[in-house]
Amino acid sequence: MAQQPQRIIKSSFLSSPRSYSSISNRPITLLLFLLLALFLTLGVLLPWPGSPLLLFPNRVSSYSTSLSPEAKSKWRDYTLAEAAKFVAKNGTVIVCAVSSPFLPFLNNWLITVSRQKHQDQVLVIAEDYTTLYKVNEKWPGHAVLIPPALDSKTAHSFGSQGFFNFTARRPQHLLHILELGYNVMYNDVDMVWLQDPFQYLEGSHDAYFTDDMPKIKPLNHSHDLPPPDQNGETYICSCMIYLRPTNGAKVLLKKWIEELESQVWSESIRFKANDQPAFNLALNKTAHQGDLYLLSQVAFPTGGLYFNNETWVKETKGKHVIIHNNYIIGYDKKMKRFHKYGLWLVDDHALESPLGKLQ
Repeated sequence: MAQQPQRIIKSSFLSSPRSYSSISNRPITLLLFLLLALFLTLGVLLPWPGSPLLLFPNRVSSYSTSLSPEAKSKWRDYTLAEAAKFVAKNGTVIVCAVSSPFLPFLNNWLITVSRQKHQDQVLVIAEDYTTLYKVNEKWPGHAVLIPPALDSKTAHSFGSQGFFNFTARRPQHLLHILELGYNVMYNDVDMVWLQDPFQYLEGSHDAYFTDDMPKIKPLNHSHDLPPPDQNGETYICSCMIYLRPTNGAKVLLKKWIEELESQVWSESIRFKANDQPAFNLALNKTAHQGDLYLLSQVAFPTGGLYFNNETWVKETKGKHVIIHNNYIIGYDKKMKRFHKYGLWLVDDHALESPLGKLQ
């Protein structure tokens, strides 16, 4: 796009009568034009320090890989069953789903998981080949792609059809892992771990989840599925889930998939175009068939509470386990908020991640 004004300037110069009015003025005009053209060209190839292209370079540039064609073929053929067997520890797999624009967020999340000594259990479900190759180049065996690959340019845009397609695959991946016989914890990568979450998974319930409502609950609140509101809806978050390979958990996931299959994306519902409404419908329709457990709000607060209620955060300091950077839309805004609260760790602590520094 930056080259278009360059062509317009050149066209105006050649067609304007004034450009031919004086032979003596032509060298100066031509020199100015060449200098301007050079400036515009450099602006495209080497953006200025304040350019948006440099603020979040990983969104607009592809990641290079040194993998050979044979290695790429190997990872393309790598199956979910093989990957789960490779990473599972104590019968448990920690799963996230990532497209290449969110590789920096994956790295940030991994730093915090590594600090709790659970990084070896992580399986990255790559939604594009860039992610598959880059993760397995740096951390062999920890990424798998389940075809078809999605369009990474749209999969990170909340409310888009690409984002809906991205999140709608989640319950299918989780069900497959349960059917392989593993416990599975799912996290979105716009999260950070402050403590080990596994110590908070009390009992032996089928499914564990968090409430997405920012209203403050008592510290000893009920762990039952909250009752629906006046609109008949619950607001359970689908971004932090722990499931055991039980019939109750499988029934929940199958119903979740069924609800998603009945939901067609359209522009009119784009702000609900993700898998969470379908997850809540599935929870309410199958609650009598499974053993459900609502995790502690103080340990697993929604971003709408943690980032918007400074008093509550101070009063409950030391009790937070996983922080979710939600209740905000946009890649840039999420990163800025993590920076503001000291939760963006990649710049100074990338070597604590199994991926190291991404390039």
